[in-house]
Amino acid sequence: MKRVIIGLSGGVDSSVAAYLLKQQGYEVIGLFMKNWHDDSVTISNECPWLDDSNDAMLVAEKLGIPFQTVDLSEQYKERIVDYMFHEYEKGRTPNPDVLCNREIKFDVFMNIALELGADYVATGHYCRKGTIQKDGKEIYQLLAGVDGNKDQSYFLCQLSQDQLAKSLFPIGELTKPEVREIATELDLVTAEKKDSQGLCFIGKVKLPDFLQQQLKPKEGVIVEIPKEQNVFNHVETEFSSEEEKLKYLSRKIDYKVDYGKIVGKHQGAHYFTKGQRKGLAVGGTAEPLFVIDTDVDENVIYTGQGKEHPGLLKKALFVTNEELHWIREDLELGLDETMEVMARIRYRQPLQKAVLHKVESGLYVEFKAYQSAITEGQFVAWYLEDELVGSGVIS
Repeated sequence: MKRVIIGLSGGVDSSVAAYLLKQQGYEVIGLFMKNWHDDSVTISNECPWLDDSNDAMLVAEKLGIPFQTVDLSEQYKERIVDYMFHEYEKGRTPNPDVLCNREIKFDVFMNIALELGADYVATGHYCRKGTIQKDGKEIYQLLAGVDGNKDQSYFLCQLSQDQLAKSLFPIGELTKPEVREIATELDLVTAEKKDSQGLCFIGKVKLPDFLQQQLKPKEGVIVEIPKEQNVFNHVETEFSSEEEKLKYLSRKIDYKVDYGKIVGKHQGAHYFTKGQRKGLAVGGTAEPLFVIDTDVDENVIYTGQGKEHPGLLKKALFVTNEELHWIREDLELGLDETMEVMARIRYRQPLQKAVLHKVESGLYVEFKAYQSAITEGQFVAWYLEDELVGSGVIS
């Protein structure tokens, strides 16, 4: 019997995943990760991890599998929380869920599991794993989950071949309603439990409150930039090369306060992110205001009216070599090579047609259609049909 250690989170997905593994004849052990215990920043006075760990324990009991808790809060603080503060400070918007999978679940947690003699680590993610043979070598594929509405392959976009080799995703072939149905039939305590929101593992957190622990509030101005601003006038230029064109399409506009008018005040540019609408507290505009850029050095937030504001829309983005990652190393592009893909810049965004262009310093992703609020620090992931083959941090 192969031994599988499953991350039991106290949610319905991992509960059903554990049951399915047992049905498939694996020796299953449930492990709950405790990753956070600073309750001063959660919104409600519930203690989310305590409830979750109790639910996980009840599920393990019901399924008749051994259960234990591991405390990874130190590694979580170091690798996720500190990284987040650092990124926000730089004016970038990190994705803690993607990092959590790369750094915690499929690294720290996986290593603990392997030390406990596990052959595999399993999670309740809605995605699938494929295996193909190429040049006499086994290559692992990360495939989208069958439930298009719940597919979570994007969150695993930073996994490596080594990590995939040891991973199992038991519910990838199921839809969410099917998973709930199985949990109900088994009378699991998690059957009706709502999906967790908020930061991976921390529970419902007010982001500004959380960030304020380290990033001090600092009053600054909110500037509204009109759509007609000259800075948005596209000069029809002849580009001397494809790379020059891509550089132009992905450029970051350098806004100045006198490009628009001051419409309000804020408590810190690093609490805001591109495309954000809530929390600006500025009224009286014909269309809602959206953040089109933040300048953390000058502590200014630039905004524009409406979803179609030119400051929100871009056709290309860039990923540096340091932040470029191929799950399918065998498909990695060489210099000046291109690849037609489907890509997304955030979870749940419908896949968009795009072309990858490899240049010396990194990789451009050029979209067919304009994309809204391409945000530095977030991840772009690209697919060939339903396989996620690579990803990178938007620079």
